[in-house]
Amino acid sequence: MTVVESAALTAAIPSPRAPVDGTPGDAVRPPYGTASAGRGRLLLRRVLSLALLAAFAVTCLTEGLPTDRVVLLGWVVAGLALYALADGVRRLGRLIADWFPLVALLLAYDASRGLADGLGAPVHVTEPAAVDRWLGLGSLPTVVLQEHWDAEWWQALASLVYGSHFVVTPVVLAVLWVRDRERWIRYARLVIALSAAGLVTYVLYPAAPPWLAARQGVVEPVQRLSGSGWEVLGLPRAGALLADSQGQVNQVAAVPSLHTAFAVLTCLVLFPVARRTWQRVVLLAYGPVMALVLVWAGEHYVVDTVLGAIYAVGVVLLAALLGPVVRTASSRLRARAVSARPVVAAPTVDA
Repeated sequence: MTVVESAALTAAIPSPRAPVDGTPGDAVRPPYGTASAGRGRLLLRRVLSLALLAAFAVTCLTEGLPTDRVVLLGWVVAGLALYALADGVRRLGRLIADWFPLVALLLAYDASRGLADGLGAPVHVTEPAAVDRWLGLGSLPTVVLQEHWDAEWWQALASLVYGSHFVVTPVVLAVLWVRDRERWIRYARLVIALSAAGLVTYVLYPAAPPWLAARQGVVEPVQRLSGSGWEVLGLPRAGALLADSQGQVNQVAAVPSLHTAFAVLTCLVLFPVARRTWQRVVLLAYGPVMALVLVWAGEHYVVDTVLGAIYAVGVVLLAALLGPVVRTASSRLRARAVSARPVVAAPTVDA
């Protein structure tokens, strides 16, 4: 339901305190128990949420701040399950039906991403570096940034921005599922499509990031700095977890930069509904800041981040173009299914 439809519906339905049938002073009272039931659900939701937050805090203190997307997705789904449970079993069933295919596909993507570098395609090391050197007028942007930019505040900010990639998409999915299911469906499809597009490219064009090219002697020395800020923030355990998860995925999945792609996708999806100026500023800055962090940290070349932004815009445009076609085809299939159902004649009674 859109905001306009909601406003129109509210205007069409008389207020519970408004006179009925023109009788002044008579108010329509809500059914007995409705208010108390609502308060009960709200109290239950708060208790369950506090319990989940306490469990999350204990996990962070004992295991460290989780930075793995699968783990964070599990926490988000657990939170949604508690939220839905307060509304009854039917809402919980809707949660399972909506999220199970999405979670399965994202887990399959994570697993296949780690295997994509073993399918036989040659790893491209020199070409991305050559493009970036051309963009930098002879200098490699990553090397220039690492030589002149090492402030501790920036290291902390960079690690937070880099780690936000694993948090923002699950959180946005959760918020949209609670507040706007239709927009959630569109966003979930975009997330899957963007992940699939990136995976196909990783298989066809595996490419080494700057830090790996430096280890092979192709470019000047480059450090991998995406986790360096966790020490500054006093969370070394989070940095260790991030380094461990990075070592388990495809090391040559650099083109395109899906960190940049998902940051741009977040902006494209949320900017139309952002109501405050600071929200729009944050959304517009998220993609460029993410790209700057990735280049500085040695995780991606500039060309990787540009391609990531192009992939995000391309997926959104393609969805906009194919959306009406898919809806028309679905409507026709439903109409054919209805028309194909056998017509059962109404029983008759003989006189």
